Amino acid sequence: MPAVFLKDRSLLSISGAEAQSFLQNLITTDIISLEADEARPGALLTPQGKILFDFMIWQEGNGYTIETDAGQRDGLLKRLTMYKLRAAVTLTPRTEDGVTVSWDEDAEGVRDSRGVRDSQGVRDSQGVRDSRFAKAGVALIRQPGKHGDGEELLYDALRITHGIVTSGSDFALQDAFPHDVLMDFNGGLSFRKGCYVGQEVVSRMQHRGTARRRVVTVSAATALPETGTEISAAGKPVGTLGSVEGDHGLAIVRIDRAGAAMAAGTPLLAGQTPVSLILPQWSGLVFPTSADEASA
Repeated sequence: MPAVFLKDRSLLSISGAEAQSFLQNLITTDIISLEADEARPGALLTPQGKILFDFMIWQEGNGYTIETDAGQRDGLLKRLTMYKLRAAVTLTPRTEDGVTVSWDEDAEGVRDSRGVRDSQGVRDSQGVRDSRFAKAGVALIRQPGKHGDGEELLYDALRITHGIVTSGSDFALQDAFPHDVLMDFNGGLSFRKGCYVGQEVVSRMQHRGTARRRVVTVSAATALPETGTEISAAGKPVGTLGSVEGDHGLAIVRIDRAGAAMAAGTPLLAGQTPVSLILPQWSGLVFPTSADEASA
């Protein structure tokens, strides 16, 4: 079982009598339905519905833990403090440095509603299961602190294989909507819990079906160019290459434009490199092949 230490992750604790209602009315995740030992993705949005901060969140005792990029933590803490006002909530930076992720390459781990069990049926109580990977059929555990020394490239390769993005490498904060990064499919975006910051915009996108930018996995016969390279069809931009590992990578693309290009047999290029695009199977999405399908 690989165990990879992600040194650039940081943690916040949110506790107090009103911690649940405070977060429920602020972030994209429905934390009331959050299961014990489950980590879900989430975001704090701008009023215009774009991702201001992204993170993982799980229950911790009577409160919650947020895991985010180390470069985001102080800004997120400041923004949460601004929204706190007089709420009975305590926001505390955690002392642990980094997070360890581990998963079973042989798929021997068995997922159930109470957590992750190993091949002997013993429940792992030291971490939380990542719901994003669970949707892709991978039992992956996140645990604060350093508990392994596997190379981070192993985790990046796993993310790329299953179409799971991270801010910074795959999209810029304040530039992407939750739909762009598949939060409407991975459990990080609720349309039932009521109002939160940016909710009106993302709800309108959902009900009108206007989401066009989506995460795809990218492959090529040779090594892919660097992150940030434009993906195009017939000289017109389709999207931008994100995380890259050899001849595989991730990108956020306009699936209507990409679908039309593929239907017409028009080559898709990352820079000058021919590429193939695949939507993550767990999303259930397909490429539209006409203007009518794109607007359906």
